[in-house]
Amino acid sequence: MKKTYHLCFSAGDEILFRDHEDYNRGFNCLAVALYNTNSTGLVESFMSTHFHQMAQTEVPKDLMFSFRMQYSMYFNRKYHRSGRLGEKTHFSMEVVGYNHTIAAACYTLRNALHHGVVPIPYAYPHCSANAIFMKEMGKTPCDKILDKRYHRNHIGKTAEYPSSYKMSESGVFLREAVLDIPQMEHLFVTPRAFNWYMTRKSSEEWEAEQKRDQNNFPPINISSIESGVKTESVDRMLVHESGKSDYRKPSDIDICMEIDRNILPKYGKASVYMLTRREKQEIAEFLYRHYRLNENQIRRCLAM
Repeated sequence: MKKTYHLCFSAGDEILFRDHEDYNRGFNCLAVALYNTNSTGLVESFMSTHFHQMAQTEVPKDLMFSFRMQYSMYFNRKYHRSGRLGEKTHFSMEVVGYNHTIAAACYTLRNALHHGVVPIPYAYPHCSANAIFMKEMGKTPCDKILDKRYHRNHIGKTAEYPSSYKMSESGVFLREAVLDIPQMEHLFVTPRAFNWYMTRKSSEEWEAEQKRDQNNFPPINISSIESGVKTESVDRMLVHESGKSDYRKPSDIDICMEIDRNILPKYGKASVYMLTRREKQEIAEFLYRHYRLNENQIRRCLAM
């Protein structure tokens, strides 16, 4: 029997997704992993160093292993890298009860908000927030569908997936074709309720509501959801949740794309993993002078 899990795959201080192609490939690998393990995807959010998902499955370890193997092969080949990608183990938490499920779904969908990347979840393209109540929220479904003959360019030649998986011309499977969006809409009941939850602040009241499930499971909050991620403190994420962040500052993907597309060619290198320690230090000093980035962001974007 399938159980509902919140799952998180993290690379610690290493960047997992360096450009939009990587984010798209990450979701495609997840879509294939869901199909291969007979699992049902509910919601997800891909960040630069990790990704969160909620899924109903009998084999959570197999689901995450399938994703890791597919994406590692792609990433290592693209960036001339070798070895295991990501931390040795993934974070797994069973989710039981109506209020617990809503809390886990909300924290997953609002992940980019908590990390200070966007002021509202709908502004982030690499999560499923915009696939829920799409029509009712005034959002236009993708009408530029890629011919199936070209799917293999974005998922690999041996990947197996159902014909119901539609892919956009940008090379990513449509979230509404992969995930059980109707189940999520049933959970939130109405678009207004969903929108309210997307902007609701963390509170003791929210945690108290989960006790109504009477399942002896501790309440789900930022601390429990993010326990597998080490990039920011919970206090800092709560500040971001209030919309108090500088959204004009360069994100990890901005810096990675600057490095990969504009800086690496000057060194004659195809990847940050091919740079010498001295070259990385030179680039780090340039990034600090030009963008005033903090040390942690520079180090992870340069794979130092």
